[in-house]
Amino acid sequence: MLNRLFASNKASKDDPPPYGLQTRSSKWFILVTVAWAIFTDIFLYGVIVPVLPFALESRAGVEVDNVQHWVAIMLAVYAAGLLVFSPIWGWFADNTKSRGMPFTLGLLALMAATALLCVGNSIGIIVAGRLLQGISAALVWSVGLAIVADTVGSKNVGEAMGWITLAMGAAIFVGPMLGGIAFAKGGYYAVFGMCFGLLGLDTALRLIMIENSVARLYRSDEEQEEDSDRSKEKTVNAGTERQPDAEEPAQKTFSTRQPTVLVLLRTPRLIAALWACLVVATLLTSFDSVLPLYVSQTFHWDSLGAGLIFLSVCVPTFLEPVIGWLSDRYGTRWLAAGGFLGAMPFYVLLRFVTYNSLEQKVLLCALLTLIGVTVSLVMAPMMAEITRIVEAVEQERPGIFGDSGAYAQGYALFNVAWAGGTLVGPIWGGYVVGEAGWGTMGWSLGLLSAVTAVPTFVYAGGEIYKPRAAGGPLPDSEDSRADATAA
Repeated sequence: MLNRLFASNKASKDDPPPYGLQTRSSKWFILVTVAWAIFTDIFLYGVIVPVLPFALESRAGVEVDNVQHWVAIMLAVYAAGLLVFSPIWGWFADNTKSRGMPFTLGLLALMAATALLCVGNSIGIIVAGRLLQGISAALVWSVGLAIVADTVGSKNVGEAMGWITLAMGAAIFVGPMLGGIAFAKGGYYAVFGMCFGLLGLDTALRLIMIENSVARLYRSDEEQEEDSDRSKEKTVNAGTERQPDAEEPAQKTFSTRQPTVLVLLRTPRLIAALWACLVVATLLTSFDSVLPLYVSQTFHWDSLGAGLIFLSVCVPTFLEPVIGWLSDRYGTRWLAAGGFLGAMPFYVLLRFVTYNSLEQKVLLCALLTLIGVTVSLVMAPMMAEITRIVEAVEQERPGIFGDSGAYAQGYALFNVAWAGGTLVGPIWGGYVVGEAGWGTMGWSLGLLSAVTAVPTFVYAGGEIYKPRAAGGPLPDSEDSRADATAA
């Protein structure tokens, strides 16, 4: 009975398939499962943002003057766990037979982290819970994004990452908002009641999902051959046609003793993409440590208002699937570089929000919404860029990553960059506001965004001064857009 409920990575085509194999291994179900896993992770990260200042004072006994300091530290501890463990989990996921097992391990770690935060009544326990939460997120993100890349291929990865980013944006908004509401209406434990409910649904989805590498084991030889043909077609679409002839000589196979991570880090295009991801995370999380306290001090809002203000930043993320689709068809460069450059004036204009009035509240919400729109132009295209870069390296040097591939390690590096941003962002926001004021925080972040537009424009989608790799256009270069549109 159990072998019909759960899939095994040791199965063969002669074994009876699990119930609902076709649905449970379909692209849409896998995408929904990964999106929900990432939604849950970000929700559990964000749900405590508006609660933390009040909880530190009432539960952990932190003095009022030290609350801002500890808020920044608690938010940064999560990033530290994500930063350190992402490369480890990425290597682990790329070198296991199935990604399902590490994906489930991440869930167990997230449950343990949530339990620690729920019962924590001291600085030490809360720090431990936040650190374990970051460690589990490193595993969930590296493996989850690799599963999506495995499933959809580079041709449609922008749109897929758009749905993932939509889940992220929804969680970034819903987490702080519902955290503030639940804390105001039901207290500290009501907040974690929601968290455990989300984890229950997350557990069900992960147990039901069957990844493609496992589902393929139950299929006939003919079905496996069709899957292989589709996989090859994805690779051709990723790199575009490399030759006009019907037949080509066998490609040279490369091998290296260098770790996969080092091979990837020697790619300038990847370095630019990682820097862009780090800056996006910095721009977004800089608000986590300052916005709830700033609106509380300026507008005299409680935890409910502190949570609702994040709505302005996160609503534009509902555009992400469309933006991802556009990046699949027309490339990453102009969308991402335009997003960074466009965000600059809106960050600078935050300096004019200084006192309590209806006009000032409207101005703040409008600026935050425009920041959300411009940053949304960057998120999905740059996440999809990681898949395209890994495939471009593999295509230029076949066999360089061996049989295991490098998606998980590519997204582990994305995690490192994102973690670096979530580490820098709260510290940047908290300490710049504390030392130089709200206005200085705004213009300094605007300057960072504008500067990042330069390497993004040069490298996103392939170096602008070197549009062709050896033998053909790069996966997301201008030369390949017509092929992608036709496909």
